Amino acid sequence: MFSSSQEEYCAPSKDPVKYGELVVLGYNGSLPNGDRGRRKSRFALYKRTKANGVKPSTVHILNTPQASKAVNSKGQHSISYTLSRNQTVVVEYSHDKDTDMFQIGRSTESPIDFVVTDTVAGGQEGEETPITQSTISRFACRVVCERNPPFTARIYAAGFDSSKNIFLGEKAAKWKNPDGHMDGLTTNGVLVMHPKGGFTEDSKPGVWREISVCGDVYTLRETRSAQTPGKLVCAYAPLVQVEHESNVLQDGSLVDLCGATLLWRTAEGLFHTPTQKHLEALRQEINAARPQCPVGLNTLAFPSMQRSRALSCLEDKQPWVYLACGHVHGYHNWGHRSEQEPNTQRECPMCRMVGPYVPLWLGSEPAFYVDTGAPTYAFVPCGHVCSEKSVKYWSEIPLPHGTHAFHAACPFCATQLSLPLGYAKLIFQGPVD
Repeated sequence: MFSSSQEEYCAPSKDPVKYGELVVLGYNGSLPNGDRGRRKSRFALYKRTKANGVKPSTVHILNTPQASKAVNSKGQHSISYTLSRNQTVVVEYSHDKDTDMFQIGRSTESPIDFVVTDTVAGGQEGEETPITQSTISRFACRVVCERNPPFTARIYAAGFDSSKNIFLGEKAAKWKNPDGHMDGLTTNGVLVMHPKGGFTEDSKPGVWREISVCGDVYTLRETRSAQTPGKLVCAYAPLVQVEHESNVLQDGSLVDLCGATLLWRTAEGLFHTPTQKHLEALRQEINAARPQCPVGLNTLAFPSMQRSRALSCLEDKQPWVYLACGHVHGYHNWGHRSEQEPNTQRECPMCRMVGPYVPLWLGSEPAFYVDTGAPTYAFVPCGHVCSEKSVKYWSEIPLPHGTHAFHAACPFCATQLSLPLGYAKLIFQGPVD
C-alpha cells in the first residue's frame, strides 16, 4: 500500500494519539454548505488531554419521581430506566480514567462532539434539502476509546444529554438481564455491521446487528422501533473481543443511526488508504492518456476533485457514459428515446444499447476506497467513479434505508444503486492520432 498516506493520517509522536475517524456516507468529502464546527462529513477522534470516560457504579431503585430527580441532580452521569409510573432504576456512572468518550447525535448541544443530520441521496447537489422530521436521535450514540494500546473503540446506543443523563421512558424497549443489570434500546436503534476480513479488497459484508445502551449485541428487531428487542448475540465483556459479534468497532465497521450511516476507519486502516494526492495522481494519469469521445473525437478530462464535489459545475471536457454498456463519450444531444426524461433513455452510438446517459465524477473521499486501484468502474445510476474492487464491495452491502428497508447505495452520494449489478465497467477510447 501507499506509505505516502502516513504523512496525512499518522501524526508525529508529539501529537495526540488518533483513535480513528467517522465518515458520513453520501457527501463525498464535504457537506453541501461546507464543513463547519461540529457538523462535517468526517470526524477524527483523538486522545483527549484529560480522560472523560465513565463507567457504571451505583444502582438505585426508586419508587417516586421525586426520588429520581434527586438522584439525577447530582451532576453525575446516569442512565434512568422508567419501568412504570412508580418505579425507576437509575444507574450512576463514575469517572473512568482509562477511557475517552465521544458523543454523536442530531443535537447541537455541547455534549455532542459530532453533529449528524439526515443524509439526502444526491444531497450535495446545490443547497441542502430540509428534513421535515428527523429519524436520528438527538443523542444517538457514544463511542468509548481506551486510552492505552491497542486503543480499542466501542460503540453504545444513546448519548448523555446536557444534564449528563440518558433517559429511557416507559415506552422505550428496556429489560433486566439475567445477571441483574438493566439495559435498553433507543427509539429507532443504532445498527452496526462489521465487515468480514476487515476493510480490504478481499472484504465481504457482515451481518447487521443492533447495539444496546450498555453495548450488548442483538439481532434486529422486527421493525426498527419495535418495543421487543431481538435475540442477544453477544453480551458486553470488557476483556473479551468476539470477532464480528461485539460492540468493538473494526476498520470498516458501519454505524447506522436511522437517517445517516457512518463508516469507522481506524488510524491503522487510514495508513493503508489512498490519500487525496494519490487520487489526484490517478486523475491526472487518466487525463494524460487523452481519452476521446468516439463520435466527436474531442479530448475528455475529469475535472479536479474540488469540482467533482460540486456536481452542478459541468465542464466542457466532462466525460459522460452510457450506463447500459459503459461506453464513455463527451456530451452530445442526440439519441433520445424519451422527450420527457431526456437522459434516462439514450441510445449509445457505438453499440445501440439503450439506457441512462450521465456525467462521470471521480469519487474524492479516500476513506471509501478498499484498495488503491485505478478508477475504471462507475456506480449506476449516479456515475461516481472509483476502483473495481471498491465498486464491487459497496454494491454488495445492504445499507439501512428509512425505518424498514435495506438497499445498496453509492457511498459518495447515497444514491440507491440500480439492479442487478449497481455498477458498470468504463470503456474509454484512446486518441486516434
